[in-house]
Amino acid sequence: MTVTLADVAARARVSPATVSRVLNGNYPVAAATRERVLRAVDDLDYVLNGPASSLAAATSDLVGILVNDIADPFFGIMAGAAQTEIGGQEGTGRAGGEKLAVVCNTGGSPERELTYLTLLQRQRAAAVILTGGALEDPGHIAAMTTKLAKLADAGTRVVLCGRPPLPGSDAIVASLAFDNRGGGRRLTEHLLTLGHRRIGYVAGPLERTTTRHRLEGHQAAMAAAGLESPTSGAGSREGRPGREALIVHGPYSRRSGYEATLELLRRAPDLTAVVAANDTVALGACAAVRDQGLRIPEDVSVAGFDDLPFSVDATPALTTVRLPLHEAGARAGRLAMGTETPPPGGIATITAELMARASTAPPRADRGRGPAL
Repeated sequence: MTVTLADVAARARVSPATVSRVLNGNYPVAAATRERVLRAVDDLDYVLNGPASSLAAATSDLVGILVNDIADPFFGIMAGAAQTEIGGQEGTGRAGGEKLAVVCNTGGSPERELTYLTLLQRQRAAAVILTGGALEDPGHIAAMTTKLAKLADAGTRVVLCGRPPLPGSDAIVASLAFDNRGGGRRLTEHLLTLGHRRIGYVAGPLERTTTRHRLEGHQAAMAAAGLESPTSGAGSREGRPGREALIVHGPYSRRSGYEATLELLRRAPDLTAVVAANDTVALGACAAVRDQGLRIPEDVSVAGFDDLPFSVDATPALTTVRLPLHEAGARAGRLAMGTETPPPGGIATITAELMARASTAPPRADRGRGPAL
């Protein structure tokens, strides 16, 4: 026999409207009454009719979390932390205003990103969290602005996590942006302080905000040291005479780090340091350095970005920039649920912290003696 809302109301000695308010979490209910309703739900094993409920209300109990690659710890950590906040009380087995978080893996495809947002719009999602860098394509930006506006108009809370604000959009509850420029600059300044002057950079894919911002931080540090033009790009010779701007772009993958580092060492055998766009890329860079018969950090220092869990266990431990991924994801989850007040102006910049470890050291005296600086 199917248990109905009226059965729960009778068991809890409240009206059906009160049961609905408790389960939808859309109206304040006294704590004692809420507890009585939830106990009745548990006793009767009542399951709310989600589709019917979402039709009656402005939104459903669904929250979408969009990631580029769920297998990448960068996205997995943020998504997991957000999901914990969205799921509500752990271990209660109750459904009293909590939401169901669904992780949508876009594979970095702008088309898939828009498709998932459309599907979430059809499901009347209560909230959407978009994680990671954005694609810097005018057409996609325009499409995203339109899509997010439609979601917001329908009552969906939109939160960006690890992604810069969307220009011209007022549909976003909050943007939690990492200080990628500042982190990139501090990382390269650390190498410069150690005495490195011949530094290669393995950048991420073109037209991604994360790629551009981290690279700009690196270039700003190099320019301040008088080593490169702040706008010099891969293969350009806009830096000091006789000095090539050592930058190679590729995916955020170990293989990319490996192949790009081989290319950098081919271009500049006197290279003394490699900065990788993230820690996964840095692992590939380390493998390439070793396969060339070079030691880390005695011959070539290697640094990454993100401070993913494996970075401290690499051999040697990886110098990197720590982004508080778990904290950012949890905050995004609370903002999506409306349990945390958005930051002033809806924008918060999250600080990146340098983690200096054993994979970087001063350059060996007989390396890096190429053309005079």
